[in-house]
Amino acid sequence: MNKEFWSMATGRTPADLRIDHVRIVDVFSGEIREGSVSVGQGRILGFGALEAREVVDGRGAFLLPGFIDGHVHIESSMLCPARFAELVLPFGTTTVMADPHEIANVKGMDGIRYMLEASRDLPLDVRVMLPSCVPALPVEDAGAVLRAGDIAPLLADDKVGGLAEMMNVPGLVAGDDDVLDKLERTLAAGKVIDGHSPMVSKETLDVCAALGVSTDHECTTVEEMEERIARGMYVLLREGSASRDLLHLLPGLTPANQRRCLFCTDDRQPSDIIERGHIVNNVRMAVRFGLDPVSAVRMATLNAAECYGLRDRGGIAPGRRADLVLVEDLKDFRVISCWAGGELVAQNGSMLRSLPMRDPGDLCASVSVAPLPERPFSVYVPSGRARVIGLRPHSLITECLLRSVETGPDGEVELARNPGLLKIAVLERHHATGKMGVGLLDGRYGLRNGAIATTIAHDSHNIVVAGDSEADMLAAVREVERLQGGIVMVSEGRVLAELPLPVGGLMSERPAAEVSARLNELLKLASSHYHIWEGADAFMTLSFLALPVIPSIKLTARGLFDVERFTFVDVDAAR
Repeated sequence: MNKEFWSMATGRTPADLRIDHVRIVDVFSGEIREGSVSVGQGRILGFGALEAREVVDGRGAFLLPGFIDGHVHIESSMLCPARFAELVLPFGTTTVMADPHEIANVKGMDGIRYMLEASRDLPLDVRVMLPSCVPALPVEDAGAVLRAGDIAPLLADDKVGGLAEMMNVPGLVAGDDDVLDKLERTLAAGKVIDGHSPMVSKETLDVCAALGVSTDHECTTVEEMEERIARGMYVLLREGSASRDLLHLLPGLTPANQRRCLFCTDDRQPSDIIERGHIVNNVRMAVRFGLDPVSAVRMATLNAAECYGLRDRGGIAPGRRADLVLVEDLKDFRVISCWAGGELVAQNGSMLRSLPMRDPGDLCASVSVAPLPERPFSVYVPSGRARVIGLRPHSLITECLLRSVETGPDGEVELARNPGLLKIAVLERHHATGKMGVGLLDGRYGLRNGAIATTIAHDSHNIVVAGDSEADMLAAVREVERLQGGIVMVSEGRVLAELPLPVGGLMSERPAAEVSARLNELLKLASSHYHIWEGADAFMTLSFLALPVIPSIKLTARGLFDVERFTFVDVDAAR
């Protein structure tokens, strides 16, 4: 027992902090009561009027436990960990369960270690879930391949919460040795296994649950949510930038099943967080839908803590971490103050101090493209009937469209003769292998008068480029290679705008406001100059067109992949 903490708890010596005149949201009892909260050595001492070195007048505001994001890819914010922490702490998020899956696909174990070390000294408590599927599928060309033996040593790290989203459900069901080894090692370490099982059968869910998978953030319907809760799983209600499932799932909440539900953001762009907040946005939306405020707060705090075995937080009670959020009301949840481990870190939407940065080192040299042929983006469809990637509004799911196309004498598809079609390519960028897949994209995406290239291409993060001009596509690829990662927009041979992301081709060390402003500039150009379809986020949509774990047809560096048939197919529909 820490004698100094004992002395503070018993009133023998002054506490570090006392917050008076607050309405305490008790997630254990469901009550809201007026009182004070005393803090010492980063933990809650009690509710009595203990003498304290610092006293804060809460002026009748509501005091909540710090919010917890149950599943997030920090890399999707385009910010390194310190900048991400500076962004979310003012919104009351004090703990995140982070899956560094993206940087692991680029730099393997070095990427994971960077995220761990870059997060270690931050007031935001970043708990790392070890990536389970690098690459996401054997058909991908990522920067690394991580086996069970590679990640196992990190399971002993206190900052590691378990195994991140197990996307290889077919491998799990089939008894893949490496998959089973990862599951077994995680369970032996007493840690959590996250799931990723959209649209699977009840029988498959049984197998997942039996083998230790205890969460899922991919539910899109109430039925899916109920099926997972019935199997003892926790369900994470997601509200990200691309995948927004919260409002679809809220009708399925009942007093009986709420304790098995929590919130996550998964993939969230910085502008979304700046405009709407982080996990507080999930809470606010749930309350506006009709969920009682205490239940919404409980889902964002206690439920998440219990799901991931974080027994030291999630509620305001003696002995728990002093992760505390002061909000004006239980409707808009405007954050007044945020304490992380007893330290006041943010007030009225602003950080009170800058956070330490970790040198990314070799992670800033991650783009290596093999020499390209003279005409790298040629597509041949001799039959005149092509498979085209089709889009759905505000969805990551694509469709395989069969389209008649005009070709030259040699069967090459010429964009000038096919208005309404775009070309898309994925180029391997980790080991300069020269692998490149080229396909056709439905013109509904928009993108007139140029090309867009980015090194954000889930999950292997090769270069993905699309456009209505092969010359502009090539120029965009060359520029993103020069930048060593980022987003580039080219029109008529001229670079219109770019967002450098030098850390692994995924993240920036610049402040969130700066990255967000640059990204918003690019998005405005995407609409005004390129005429990108309003049903698609220009860059996020493009980045997910290379992800072969989400139906129905995607493009990898090896070619066009039919997700449902789990096989590569030719652009020519006759083949």
